[in-house]
Amino acid sequence: MDRSEALALLTSQVKTKNLVKHCLACEAVMGALAERLGGDVEMWRLAGLLHDVDYDQTAKSPDQHAVIGAKILEEKGLPAEVVHAVLAHADKAPRESLLDKALWSVDPLTGLIVASALIREEKKLSAIDAQFVAHRMKEKSFARGVDRDQIRACESELGIPLMEFLDIGVKAMQGISGELGL
Repeated sequence: MDRSEALALLTSQVKTKNLVKHCLACEAVMGALAERLGGDVEMWRLAGLLHDVDYDQTAKSPDQHAVIGAKILEEKGLPAEVVHAVLAHADKAPRESLLDKALWSVDPLTGLIVASALIREEKKLSAIDAQFVAHRMKEKSFARGVDRDQIRACESELGIPLMEFLDIGVKAMQGISGELGL
């Protein structure tokens, strides 16, 4: 499946604009991480883009999140590695590969970065950097729903220092700021 087919699949399944933007952000960060870690850039980007493909369908049964998504992706012929990463991001399968571990850490990171940009007067990604995000990350009352331990796992699971991970995420998202409306 190429990127345009994946985006069409995502937008046919997910109707919430902000959730589509979240998936676009994950796609961008996953691509940058694949480059950093020597992963298959196209495959990692697809995993980021499609990881929440079933979110609308499973809104009322969150225990099924990623399970249904994995089935959709399997039926569409996506690689087994992508299907497994989608399951692993929602703790429905063990995190085994770097792809699995990266998607699990990237998922909350994008939310933290967006929240950080939105508290700036400019409400733009260009107004923040990794240091700004790191400061916000230390504030327990800021973006409470973001699992900081999941983000910090970049060090133990990916071997990437936290500040570098934040920098990769911010820069990747700044690269698609127009698509994100930030």
